[in-house]
Amino acid sequence: MGPVFVALGDPTRRQVLEALAEAGQASATTLAARLPVSRQAVIKHLNVLSEAALVTAGRAGREVLYQVRPDSLDAAARWLTDLAAFWDRKLDAVKRAAEGGSPP
Repeated sequence: MGPVFVALGDPTRRQVLEALAEAGQASATTLAARLPVSRQAVIKHLNVLSEAALVTAGRAGREVLYQVRPDSLDAAARWLTDLAAFWDRKLDAVKRAAEGGSPP
């Protein structure tokens, strides 16, 4: 899951991923037309996203079309949800202890 968070750590990659999710399927040229970066930069970002298994690429004639892989995002979202629930329980226990309830 580390590569997913590394890939999502860059704001431009998040923009590329969001634009691709909105389009459903798109080429680097199409994505570059929607974003404030060059086609070459989009390709580099798509390569990082692909290495993190967040997008897939397939040939359609002369074009390479990319799609989002939601399963990789689902795994990261589940991990974040579990982490948030863990800390919610811990903080609730601290709050109860501070209010004179049972100790954490």
